[in-house]
Amino acid sequence: MRLSRYMAAAGMAAALLAAPATAQERISIGTGGTGGLFYVIGAGISELLNKHMPGTTARAEVTGASVENIRRVAADQMTFGFSSSSTLYEASVGEGPFEEALPVAGMAYLYPAVLQIATLRSSGIEKLEDLAGKRVNLGPPGSNSAVLAQRLLEAYGVFDAGNAQFLSYTEGTAALTNGTIDAAVVLAGAPTAALIDLGAQEDMLLLSADPAKVESMISQYPFYQVYEIPAGTYTGQTEPVVAVNDPATLFTVKQAEPDSIYKITQAIFDHLDELGQVHPQAKAISLDTAPKTPIALHPGAQRYFDEKK
Repeated sequence: MRLSRYMAAAGMAAALLAAPATAQERISIGTGGTGGLFYVIGAGISELLNKHMPGTTARAEVTGASVENIRRVAADQMTFGFSSSSTLYEASVGEGPFEEALPVAGMAYLYPAVLQIATLRSSGIEKLEDLAGKRVNLGPPGSNSAVLAQRLLEAYGVFDAGNAQFLSYTEGTAALTNGTIDAAVVLAGAPTAALIDLGAQEDMLLLSADPAKVESMISQYPFYQVYEIPAGTYTGQTEPVVAVNDPATLFTVKQAEPDSIYKITQAIFDHLDELGQVHPQAKAISLDTAPKTPIALHPGAQRYFDEKK
């Protein structure tokens, strides 16, 4: 009896060992540094996927942001990632930092990142044309803000390499306050902390672009968009300001399994109310704007948005 019971137990153990374990789908999300918005919202998305996609383990990865995310997703090292629209477009056609076109596909437009050009009313600068010969901080060297600001100033014929400064946003607003520069650029959602703080200390003026000039620039750089910052966004801002938007975008690799991308997109956009609790900027993510990516949508994401029309 003992032998037979031992044999039966051994048989059951062998059967359990032979049975395939339920595989957990691992999803890695390329974001940015821990202090940035890509990481904050990416961590929120990973929580949504873990909660609403049974059998899934999702994790937000700390990265160097857009360029690194694109290279790693294209190499199948991550499932999907965050990027600025301009960088994603350049990757799709092999321009900018990319020597060849990479097989990337859009998943969703997320939220606006707006080029905001601030000066002080005491400077006498009232419009972008007045920046000719002025000292302007374009943002950190090599940043998307520096590239976009240069393109916009070139469209106005006022870009001056000799007067261009390349400081962080915080350093730029401080330099504007102490008079060592005449205007400072910030590329971020509006309102943004750097300009809220500046407006609390100084009589700040945001410079508005001419929609016709912006449209002309966008014909050359189609990944940008015209964006209007509503009146009252900042203290003392009594009129809307026309600006250029380089939206934050989710993307994946073209060969990603369509059903998997469909389910990821579904888990995110069916629960935007939860994602909106992560950060105020996450509240700007919506179904209405989501399909407006700078490159073609992945078939899985396209299927989801088509069903929601």
